[in-house]
Amino acid sequence: MILLAYAWPAIGAEDGPLPLEEITTWGVSLIFFFYGLRLSPTKLKAGLSDWRLHLVVQLSTFLLFPLLVYVAHLLWPGSEHQLLWLGVFYVAALPSTVSSSVVMVSIAGGNIPSAIFNASISSLIGVFMTPLWMGLYMSTSSTAEMNLGSIILKLMVQVLLPVTLGVLLHKRFGAFAEKQKSRLRLFDQTIILLIVYSSFCESFARQMFQGFSAGQLLLLGLAMVVLFFLVFGLIHVLSSFLGFSRENRITAIFCGSKKSLVHGTVMSKVIFPDVNIVGIVLLPLMLYHALQLIAASVLAQQMAQKENSERNDE
Repeated sequence: MILLAYAWPAIGAEDGPLPLEEITTWGVSLIFFFYGLRLSPTKLKAGLSDWRLHLVVQLSTFLLFPLLVYVAHLLWPGSEHQLLWLGVFYVAALPSTVSSSVVMVSIAGGNIPSAIFNASISSLIGVFMTPLWMGLYMSTSSTAEMNLGSIILKLMVQVLLPVTLGVLLHKRFGAFAEKQKSRLRLFDQTIILLIVYSSFCESFARQMFQGFSAGQLLLLGLAMVVLFFLVFGLIHVLSSFLGFSRENRITAIFCGSKKSLVHGTVMSKVIFPDVNIVGIVLLPLMLYHALQLIAASVLAQQMAQKENSERNDE
């Protein structure tokens, strides 16, 4: 999508021939409606009892990440490329992933009901916490401005309302939605790709990437890897200190260290009204998303192999 946007930016730009703004706006609401439709209240209740685990995951997602990035920004406060810093902080303020977190926990042999609970609750908490953190960050920098009340209201209408409606209709249509999971995933991915395409079309059309070298982008990717492993390691240490079981420790580190590309792309349409900057802001998120999937899948398989070898030894 980035390459297509680079080659033909006029097609997906704000004043282009395609109504991508309207398509993606409605698409976002449908994504969250179908997400709510597949959200089983029974599975959520099954994970309610592990409150210490939930606390570690949510605090890691919405407190540890932003504080680490904020401290890093204080240590390296260069005024160059403030939009990239905005994008990195946006990564830190986002909720955890849903599907990939549960998949990684399943592969590694963790607590799956708690993983489903934490990933799902994280998505709902993010409707409020992500704009709150971004409002705080933007108020302390001259990067951009945002109307916090208006943004939360839009997210509630565009995200929370469809999710709630989906949950209410789960009993009637949940089984049907589960059967259509692969088609719904294709729909989700199509909308996300359209958002990425239109965002980068606008950025390329406005020549927003001028001044960024390949070395700087490589350094940004390295910073995303460091951020992932730093959070991963800190959660592992904290989970061990709290005496978590192996299953709960796995759930904590995988759910607490992941960030959602789905929520990041769809929220960017609401949080950043200036479409010119969205492509740059999303760049750290796309790097983090790709790198976290690679790193987490390798780590999850290693944990599964270690558990299998220990069982064989016994």
